[in-house]
Amino acid sequence: MDAGNSLKKLRILADAAKYDVSCSSSGVERKNKGGLGNSRDFGICHSWSSDGRCISLLKILMTNKCIYNCTYCVNRCTSDHERASFEPLELANLTYEFYRRNYIEGLFISSAVEKSPDDTMEKIAEVISLLRNTYHFNGYIHAKIIPGTSPLLLEQIGSLADRVSVNIELPSRESLQQLAPQKKPEAIVSPMHYLSNKVLESRDNKRYYSHAPKFAPAGQTTQMIIGASHENDYRILKATQKMYDRFYLKRVYFSAYMPVVDSSLLPALSTLPPLQREHRLYEADWLLRFYHFRAEELIDQKSPLLDLEVDPKLAWALRNIAIFPLEINKASYEELLRIPGIGIISAKKIMHQRKVSAIRHEHLLKMGISLKRARFFITCLGKYEKDLHLDPQFIRDSLVPPHENNQLSFL
Repeated sequence: MDAGNSLKKLRILADAAKYDVSCSSSGVERKNKGGLGNSRDFGICHSWSSDGRCISLLKILMTNKCIYNCTYCVNRCTSDHERASFEPLELANLTYEFYRRNYIEGLFISSAVEKSPDDTMEKIAEVISLLRNTYHFNGYIHAKIIPGTSPLLLEQIGSLADRVSVNIELPSRESLQQLAPQKKPEAIVSPMHYLSNKVLESRDNKRYYSHAPKFAPAGQTTQMIIGASHENDYRILKATQKMYDRFYLKRVYFSAYMPVVDSSLLPALSTLPPLQREHRLYEADWLLRFYHFRAEELIDQKSPLLDLEVDPKLAWALRNIAIFPLEINKASYEELLRIPGIGIISAKKIMHQRKVSAIRHEHLLKMGISLKRARFFITCLGKYEKDLHLDPQFIRDSLVPPHENNQLSFL
């Protein structure tokens, strides 16, 4: 095997994979039975695990040769740039050698479509099979599924990988038709539906049979590109909510579109990527997943864009100021989660402390609650903090710094 040629391919295909953001900590523990690697707390390259460690993952494409001509994609067939492809054994060996030298702790594998979805996914399945069965690699593996992949290959890959994902790419059928006409919504939805059913089936089986085989134990994710098409935040969050409800996704990733293609259908090359908008969408997504919010509560058709100056939870509270202030000693757990400055851990601390004694303002700071925000929306034993006003504009002015000093708005 030509090491120099493999490293050249690595440079090309690792660079081509950088636009896919849908890989992160797996949240799964694959037991090491004498092989290589450990899948606990693994995530994206140069990311942070739950215990604070900086961890690394080989993020690579099988090939950047593509039969599709998606307008927004740097790997589209009409793009004029250097192409390369790995052979399955070559990439498996490269992953093994990188892990052996402690360069990486896992693998995120994706691909362009070289001949057909099944042809490409067969190669990806072979890479994963070699790692698991020949190299006895027990580290984290995230496999990106190409829309249109057959159920047989989905079954094979899901039984070997820790996490799987099918990128929805664009938030609507209309945008997909305009920017990626060769991709059909049905070809994306079908594998997502199959994978979600298999993941749920596997989890149910584990309840009754401890030795039941696992299927993608870290679940399924997807990714949407933000800013390449015309959809507003309301439509994006509604689509996100629908996918969580329908496919039981572990997470939806948002990728701010970085203009790299000169096309009348896309933002101009001089357009800055909407990073602040991406950030607000992630905050809204967090509320959907962990705070029992629904998309229609955070945003609506009359005001279809998220507020870039304040986070979605604070924006919701300011729009619904009539329900505040909430008495900290009487509010339910669900109500506590809706108070800006109070998170899941803080709400649980409050519920626990109330069983022991009444809570006062001075107790909240010791409990790690962000009083800078929460104090506007609560009372303690019926008392509202002095010199404050339950007025949306007053609260907003108190919490939002002036534009000229708010550098985050321009990042």
